[in-house]
Amino acid sequence: MDRVQMMLPNNNIFSVTQLLAKKILISFAFIAAFFTQANAETVKIETDLGEITVNLFSEQAPATVENFLTYVDDGFYNGTIFHRVIPGFMVQGGGLTFDFTEKETREPVVNESHNGLRNARGTLAMARYSDPNSATAQFFINLVNNPHLDNYPGRPGYTVFGEVISGMEVVDEIVTRPPGNTRRYPNAPSEPIRILKAYRIEATGDNQTGDNQKEESKKVEVKTVQFD
Repeated sequence: MDRVQMMLPNNNIFSVTQLLAKKILISFAFIAAFFTQANAETVKIETDLGEITVNLFSEQAPATVENFLTYVDDGFYNGTIFHRVIPGFMVQGGGLTFDFTEKETREPVVNESHNGLRNARGTLAMARYSDPNSATAQFFINLVNNPHLDNYPGRPGYTVFGEVISGMEVVDEIVTRPPGNTRRYPNAPSEPIRILKAYRIEATGDNQTGDNQKEESKKVEVKTVQFD
């Protein structure tokens, strides 16, 4: 019997054991929280109207998050615009420059809409064609809950891969800007609203990370949200 147990009555031994166990659990919880925060995928999107910060769901949508971060690290989104803005629905961007020039993209990413995440207000999802596996770079931010874009048995949805954690007021401000008169993009704001810069940040800071490794790209037609 060790010295601690010998010095205490039997009814206090269990209390000491509980206290030690609790301290150990707290320590592990602290370490786990530290690594979770350190490994969190967070991206800041600087726009003409302000900053939008998003957390990415790398566990639920690993391929989609990796795809998005590759574009972020390559600087692909810098200078692109929000070209499709529909009040009461969503704000879409990430594929066209201010003069509506389509940017070349990487190969499409596999659809991960079966991950259980919903197209709720403030979430980010990938824009695509009717082909579920046709998403490339363009994404949209849901302005409201859009359950009709979710995955259902026999009908793939639109992959949710992140959420706005700061700057949703900037997203709402985009919606207030009057649309232009461009025939092909009637929902684009009359004055282009650009993504000035998109980059990774630490969970508790603004330090930019990433390897900026570029890959060969492929030009594809502009993505829009489809309705099946």
